[in-house]
This record gives sequence, structure tokens and C-alpha cells, in this order.
Amino acid sequence: MIYVVRHGQDEDNAKGILNGHRNSSLTAKGISQARVAAKKLCSKKIDCIHVSPAIRARQTAEIIAELAGIDELMIEPDLIERDFGILTGKSIDEIRKYSQHVVRGDQIDYFLDGPGVETFPELMMRARRALEAIERDCTNQKIVVVTHGAIGKMMEAVWYNWTWQKSLASSFFDNAEIIELK
Repeated sequence: MIYVVRHGQDEDNAKGILNGHRNSSLTAKGISQARVAAKKLCSKKIDCIHVSPAIRARQTAEIIAELAGIDELMIEPDLIERDFGILTGKSIDEIRKYSQHVVRGDQIDYFLDGPGVETFPELMMRARRALEAIERDCTNQKIVVVTHGAIGKMMEAVWYNWTWQKSLASSFFDNAEIIELK
């Protein structure tokens, strides 16, 4: 069983900034969200935690690890958020200024192009690599993966053999939400 957790709210999320590979810390609300997720996961008796190298994800994972009694976090580089290219650090309101192709998801707009933007097919390939590495490292264990919105949705798509388009149309993956991959 794999539980995919999106990090708690970080400073960029709170300001409506597209963070991608930026490294901002959790807000007080994000810390609270991470604690709520940790409490939900403690009843699952998790065995290991894989985490994105981004600060916001590591801070969320540390809160989960502390409550779950897990000593070691396994950093997985492929769990980093999608590279937003030119949109990194821009306001959410500026998406249509830099991207010609945008699709509306459940609650947010997803940009499909722009200079330096990682495509969703590329992100799905990275999600597949991450899942393969995680399953290889923690065979037959209950695993928590702390990551980000877009990569988390692509992990779900890979797991259930969805297209990236179907994943974007599915439910929004909110801060500190947990997706169970069964």
C-alpha cells in the first residue's frame, strides 16, 4: 500500500505563487495540515517514508515521521515538483500570459506549455521511475510518499493506468491530502 501525501501549505502557496522547484517553508497552517495528515497515517502502521528533496515536502515528512516513529526519511529526487520553467515564481494569475495551452482541472488551471516547462508526459515518466524505485526499496511494506501536487497526480495516473489528461480532470490534490494507491 502506498499513501501519497501532498506537502502542507508553504509560503508560496499562501501567496498564490507557482513554486515548482522553489524552496519555501511551510506556513503555520501548513504545519497544522501536516499534523492532521500524520495523525491519519499513524493508524496505518507505515513502514517507510519517501520524500521529495524540497524543503516543504521534507518538513511535512518530518512531522509524519515523528508521529509514526520512523527514524529515517528516504529522499527520492524524482519526487520533486514539476519544473514550471518560465512560470516558476510567477503569480497564478499570470499563467495565461506565459502559456498558450491551459486546461481547467477540478479546481485549478493546468498550463501545458511555456519555455522550460516540464510536460505532463515527461512528468508521468518521472512518476513511473519514482514509483519503481520506491517499490524496489520498500517491497511489501506500507509506504508514505510526501511530494507535490502535479507529480502526485501523475503517480496516481501511472498506478491506475490513466492518461495524464484523465488525472488532471480528477479531483484536486490539496495541501496535506492523502491519496491511497491500492
